[in-house]
Amino acid sequence: MDWFCPRCHTDQISHNMTRTRLLVIFWTLILTMMLYPMMSMLAIQLYTALSGSYVAGHHSLLLINCPTEQTAKDIGRNIMEKRMAACVNILPRTSTMFYWKGEIQDASEILLLVRTRTSMIQRLIDFVKAIHPYQTPEILSFPIQDGSQSYLKWIDDAVPDV
Repeated sequence: MDWFCPRCHTDQISHNMTRTRLLVIFWTLILTMMLYPMMSMLAIQLYTALSGSYVAGHHSLLLINCPTEQTAKDIGRNIMEKRMAACVNILPRTSTMFYWKGEIQDASEILLLVRTRTSMIQRLIDFVKAIHPYQTPEILSFPIQDGSQSYLKWIDDAVPDV
């Protein structure tokens, strides 16, 4: 029976080490998932700084339709005051045709063009939905593939990281 005790002791140590390793792996994965957004932003900034080139999709352009010029100005001003965009253009009245509740509707609307970081898109969408008078506001985003490096840097400077 003497051979049994050392064997049990070794198996217990081995089991404890395996459990510890699994816990370390588990918590490493959890922390990595939690820190991924911040790590990816740092990686993009590091890549851009070292290479001098632009990472496509780091910035986005949003289109937002508004029913009146005053609504467009109010929404644009609120976006700018909350530093969610670097720039908001308010384009003049446009004619719009769309389906609503099974019928074709004609309207005139004001279009906002919003330039921001792509990481800010969801926050912007949620914010605009909360203050927009439409039940289903048109909010579309398009990633910027390339552009003037100094302009894109200016967007980064004007809009803080999320």
